[in-house]
Amino acid sequence: MKHTIHFTVNGEPYTLDVASHHTLLRVLREQLVLTGTKNGCEAGECGACAVLLRWPGAERFEPVNSCMILAPEADGAEVITIEGLAHDSQLDPLQEAFIVTGATQCGFCTPGILVNARALLDRNPDPSEAEIREALVGNLCRCTGYLRIVDAVKMAARAADTPDKPGFFEKPGLSGLSGLSAAKEVAA
Repeated sequence: MKHTIHFTVNGEPYTLDVASHHTLLRVLREQLVLTGTKNGCEAGECGACAVLLRWPGAERFEPVNSCMILAPEADGAEVITIEGLAHDSQLDPLQEAFIVTGATQCGFCTPGILVNARALLDRNPDPSEAEIREALVGNLCRCTGYLRIVDAVKMAARAADTPDKPGFFEKPGLSGLSGLSAAKEVAA
């Protein structure tokens, strides 16, 4: 059976016909071709498919495993995928911090981790290490050992302390620097 759903993804409104048994993950990847959200386990266990979702009437976006949401359930919702974290060609400070700290290796789990970390920082801009680890408990990463991931979230939280800057690399004292050279200086 087909359902027509109306929802917003990364700020763009969509009206789609979806099968009743298709997940939000499948619709994002196959119908909208937003392949940054990964298909890991299809059982809600790995976190690779995490997206931010705001249900109608909800105050804030919450992370959800998109493999566990049937597409018709997303009718009226707003969704932010990994592709929606960057704004105006500027990476989210979390994305930049992951680059600086080397928090990715194979990269398969990274989109889900970034989405869950963004939700944490939106709720709590100054989380403790324990709060970071708790927020990421549903994300499996076989490559990094999590230390650099936790460091990246801490770095992004520190970068957010400067509210008038558009991006992480534009911290005071970094004028004239750009890209990874600026990031390495901040990390040092």
